[in-house]
Amino acid sequence: TDCSSLVSLFWLAYRNSRVIMITTSYMNGHMTESDGRGGVEANQEEPQQWHREMAVDCPGDLGARTLPVRRSAQLERIRQHQEDRRRKEEEGRNRQELDLTASIRLKKLSQNPKVGIDNPTFDPIEGPGGPPGLPPNLGAPTLLELEELLMSLKQVQHCLSDGQSQEDVELVLQLVQKTDFQKAFNIHNAVAQHMNRPSPPFPHTDRAQGLAHEVQSMVHNSQHTEGLELNTLLSSPHVQAVLLAHDCVAEQEMQLEPLTPDPCEALTQWGGETVKIVRMEKARDIPLGATVRNDMDSVVISRIVKGGAAERSGLLHEGDEVLEINGVEIRGKDVNEVFDILAEMHGTLTFILIPSSQNKPPPIKETVVHVKAHFDYDPSDDPYVPCRELGLCFQKGDILHIISQDDPNWWQAYRDGDEDNQPLAGLVPGKSFQQQREAMKQTIEEDKEPEKSGKLWCAKKNKKKRKKLLYNIKQNDDNDSEEILTYEEMALYHQPANRKRPIALIGPPNCGQNDLRQRLLSSQPDRFGGAVPHTTRNRRDVEVSGRDYHFVSRQAFDMDATAGKFIESGEFEKNLYGTSTDSVRQLINMGKICLLCLHTQSLKTLRSSDLKPYIIFIAPPSQERLRALLTKESKNPKPEELRDIIEKAREMEQNFGHLFDAAIVNTDQDKAYQELLRLINKLDTEPQWVPSSWLR
Repeated sequence: TDCSSLVSLFWLAYRNSRVIMITTSYMNGHMTESDGRGGVEANQEEPQQWHREMAVDCPGDLGARTLPVRRSAQLERIRQHQEDRRRKEEEGRNRQELDLTASIRLKKLSQNPKVGIDNPTFDPIEGPGGPPGLPPNLGAPTLLELEELLMSLKQVQHCLSDGQSQEDVELVLQLVQKTDFQKAFNIHNAVAQHMNRPSPPFPHTDRAQGLAHEVQSMVHNSQHTEGLELNTLLSSPHVQAVLLAHDCVAEQEMQLEPLTPDPCEALTQWGGETVKIVRMEKARDIPLGATVRNDMDSVVISRIVKGGAAERSGLLHEGDEVLEINGVEIRGKDVNEVFDILAEMHGTLTFILIPSSQNKPPPIKETVVHVKAHFDYDPSDDPYVPCRELGLCFQKGDILHIISQDDPNWWQAYRDGDEDNQPLAGLVPGKSFQQQREAMKQTIEEDKEPEKSGKLWCAKKNKKKRKKLLYNIKQNDDNDSEEILTYEEMALYHQPANRKRPIALIGPPNCGQNDLRQRLLSSQPDRFGGAVPHTTRNRRDVEVSGRDYHFVSRQAFDMDATAGKFIESGEFEKNLYGTSTDSVRQLINMGKICLLCLHTQSLKTLRSSDLKPYIIFIAPPSQERLRALLTKESKNPKPEELRDIIEKAREMEQNFGHLFDAAIVNTDQDKAYQELLRLINKLDTEPQWVPSSWLR
């Protein structure tokens, strides 16, 4: 049992050090005026003839968000090569004649080849990672069941007519039923389960024995039964042996982290050319982080990716031509061949390069820029991404950390929360590049639309103006000028204890946002409050100015509206009503949280103020669930009314979703209320991403 555990542990550590390589390659995304196929409007299915970049030694799950990865021609070529090799091996085995004279049992079997049965526990699987009979994950151990093994052995024993064979199977059965074998069998399954994981864990420490001794000293004099049992367990020779083996393996694994020896470079003459010899160390768990492209017969470094060994060494540069790597000639090879060569190289790498002729300024430490994405992006659907393996997918609302803008068209970034799982930075479209191609796409779509009369165009324009009358015109004219949404620069902000952020609830009618607001106001009146609105109507006898409404003249109301003091305003029965920023600010100064229910058109005005709002979208559930909720409120909506509510919510999310900080699907009023409280409470305990312009 001890030997099995040690062997399994060492095997697991070896498998943990393997790095899966992605072998896909796609075309380069450089777009120039001289290339007729470079425009966005080019009508092509897959422009494979462009110069492309190949990411050498790139992790396969970079930026993945359960999005499908397209199979490239390189993957197909490798798969075909493996199938050809397996077919040749099978043909060789068929031609080979077995020497049956050395075994009487084999001779009997050859005389009666039909003796025996098919083993139901063995299913020969031919996968891309190994020979027949192994699963496709590079021959990793398979999880087995002890009952299945016993059943199969008994079934084989009953089908054998040879007495000697039956005795042999009986011996195997006795072995399988022994306690020691079953313990080793369980260890095998535990190791196999860990080895089948897509991302094996990296050791956290190489001093597990020391930690165990510290724990023993802490619980040595413990009077609790658990402490005594833990001390006994840690003192066991078997546990001490496992901890020693763990520390030995972990020490070797963790020594790969620093790049030693120090990288160096030197200039010399090679084949009549001035070349640069670069020597650097590359560990198995650290990607090289560089892309290469073909330029005629030359192989040129096209991009240095942040986070890789190339970027850490600072010795490889964009535009350098690669002549040799560890004595292997590179000039004249395809980028796919270069990938295959580098995939097998680890440790010390020696590059012979022709330095780039471009004079670049000395590198400066770039400031990380944090942005919020206002659009969805999937590199597998983008024909212009220069290296699809490095493309970083994201969704609207994700926070991206931009760490390099050297290429203005393709930034290098990490997705917030994925830094530890994302060894290399990913490529995302630059802001100007994204705006240009979206503008061009809109132009093409408009050109495809049929001609419309001038009268119809005027009607469309007037409709837009009428829509703007519902909110502050002056504040929103400037905000509407940028119709193409890309990124918004963000910064972390932790609200002060004495200045709470207002909460704006947004949603289509009959989705419960007003009920949630009223429930908060009535349950915690000392914590929450509502802004006192302005109105031009006459005060009623039971009303108090400043408590129920701010009663003002129409002239004063119009002056405040012109000055942009209202977040939202409108007219009802010939009287004007509005919610001003001063009313919200007055409530904040009292130490309360202001609760607002607003139209989506008012969000830009609210966000352009100094109030730093937190915007929550209240979304409707499914149509059937929405019908049930409204029925409880003694409402009997028609099917078309339910469809209108859901469609309205979809339009709001599509047009204004980039302004939302959070969303709640109101499937149940109590659950929605608890989720709303949780989000509000989180503002006191955790910093939140807000537009950086709010903090300037």
